[in-house]
Amino acid sequence: MTIRRGTRAIKRRLPWLLAGIAFLIVCAPSALAQQKPLLTEDVDIVRPGVVRIEAGFEFLQDQKFTLSGLRGDLTKIGDVRLSFGMSSNIEFQIDWTAHNLLSIKSRGPSPIPLRLGLNESDTNDVGDVTLWMKMKLRNETARTPSLGFRFGVQLPNTDQALGIGTNTTNFYGMVTAGKKAFQNKLNVFGNVGLGILQAPTDRFTQNDVILYGLAGVYTVSDKLNLLGEINGFHSTRKQAPVGTEDFSTARVGAQIKALGLRWNAAGVFGLSDRAPRTGLSIGITYDWDAFTPIK
Repeated sequence: MTIRRGTRAIKRRLPWLLAGIAFLIVCAPSALAQQKPLLTEDVDIVRPGVVRIEAGFEFLQDQKFTLSGLRGDLTKIGDVRLSFGMSSNIEFQIDWTAHNLLSIKSRGPSPIPLRLGLNESDTNDVGDVTLWMKMKLRNETARTPSLGFRFGVQLPNTDQALGIGTNTTNFYGMVTAGKKAFQNKLNVFGNVGLGILQAPTDRFTQNDVILYGLAGVYTVSDKLNLLGEINGFHSTRKQAPVGTEDFSTARVGAQIKALGLRWNAAGVFGLSDRAPRTGLSIGITYDWDAFTPIK
C-alpha cells in the first residue's frame, strides 16, 4: 500500500516538475549537449579522466510485461549511468536502475510463477546492470560521418518472479555514426546492430534482434538544445520467445544547464505493443574530473 501511495504522489507532482523544467529552460545561462535523455548513442567520447554521472527517474504509463502477463505504470527511481573517459577514443559505461515500481492495471496469463507479495496491485524490483565499452573509430570529415562501435552485456540482476525483469543475460553490439550540419547546430547520429536475447522460458534458446536508433540534437541557442529520437529493437523471428518481442519508443525533449548541473527532460511515446503508451523522463548530469588517464 505504501508503494501505491508513492506512485500516486509522483503522478500528482508531475505538473510541478514540468513547470520547474520550463522555468529552468528560461533562466539557464547556457546549454551543453549530453547523452541523456536519449537512448541512441552518440559517437563522441567523454573526455579522458572524466566520470560523467547521469541520474534521474522515468514515469512510463501502460507498459506491458509479456513474461509475467502484467500491464501497468512503471516508475524508474535512480535511473543511473556512469561513463568513464578512458582515453581519447575509449569510454566505459555502467547503466543501472536502482528501483523499479510497477502499479498494476491488469493481469494476463503468465508462463512463470509470480511472487508479488501481499499487495498484488503493486510490485517492485531492482533493475539489471548493463556494462558497455564504446570506441570511436574515426572522426567526422567534411564529407563523411564519424564512426564508432559499442558493445555490452546485460547482467541478470532482476527476479522474474516479481513480474518486471526477465532475469536473463543479453549481449548487444552496434555500429555508431554521426554527422553535424548547419554550422554544427544540428547533430544527427544513429545506431544499428545486433542483440542476442536469452529466452526466459526456453533452455538453450535465444532471439537475435536488430537494434536501431536515429536521433538529432539541435542547438537553438546557448541556453537550449532540442532533441528527438526513435529507438528500439526488432525481432528476427516471426514468433518471438516470450519476453523478447519488439520494443520501440520515440522521445522528444530538451537539454539545459543551470545551477551548476546539466538538466534534461523528455516525453516518451510508445511505438510497439510492449512499449509504454506515454511517459516522462527527467534527469541531471555532472562531469567529475576524477582521475588522470595513463598515457
